[in-house]
Amino acid sequence: MPRDSLQYFERIDEATDYVGRHITSRPLVAIILGTGLGKLATRIKPEVTLPYREIPHFPQSTALSHQGQLVVGLLEGVPVIAMQGRFHLYEGYTLLDAVLPVYVMQKLGAEILVVSNASGGVNPRFTSGDVMVINSHINLMFQQHAKLRNPTHTAEMDQQPGTLFYDRAFIDLALETGRKQDFYIQEGCYVSLTGPNYETRSEYRMVREIGGDVVGMSTVPEVLTAHSLNMRVLALSAVTNVAKPDALSETSAEEVVDIARLAEPKLTAIVSDLLKTL
Repeated sequence: MPRDSLQYFERIDEATDYVGRHITSRPLVAIILGTGLGKLATRIKPEVTLPYREIPHFPQSTALSHQGQLVVGLLEGVPVIAMQGRFHLYEGYTLLDAVLPVYVMQKLGAEILVVSNASGGVNPRFTSGDVMVINSHINLMFQQHAKLRNPTHTAEMDQQPGTLFYDRAFIDLALETGRKQDFYIQEGCYVSLTGPNYETRSEYRMVREIGGDVVGMSTVPEVLTAHSLNMRVLALSAVTNVAKPDALSETSAEEVVDIARLAEPKLTAIVSDLLKTL
């Protein structure tokens, strides 16, 4: 095994051991809360809250509204581990830095990953404040994970043509939640770019032309990692603004956070319904 891979798995082990010493339950579900969506963590009955700065080898969240802490406890009676804030490549982190918590949460016991983000809409049928459940993605980050091997962990980042990264049963459950609670949930394709800048009008047109419904700067690395670890994945995107390339207006980070919070009750309802089925 390459030396760098060995050191990476040692970092995973050290972070896992630290968190494991602070908890008594085995989390079943891992949750990553993106921009403007951290309030869901306040619904967790906490066993422990750990700031990222205290966890060995964890990066630090620097993006707006990302609190930077790990919350472990019960949500709808189900043991969960939730990240209030994620790590983006535009913050200067490597791909492996950004996904290290996914390895840690899976090693602590999580079998399911629920991941959320804020995104810009390019599908003209979408409206600001919508929630889109992701059924596919287009990865334009142009980075790949190295193949990581560990004597006690054989999962690799290999991808097969036609791979279904997003669990269809979870997608259907999210759509059913919307029908029951009388709010509409979109379904579609998430396009990931590195950022940190928002897209130009030409980039918005490109994203729509290649089949994207929303565009963002996260999520795909975590989903690929979770899939390699045989975790089931539900991915939800809060649509914060819908781009109109022919009448483009400026977008601020503060505006994105504010609109994402409008979608938070819908996201909470979907996650709650999912947990009630487990």
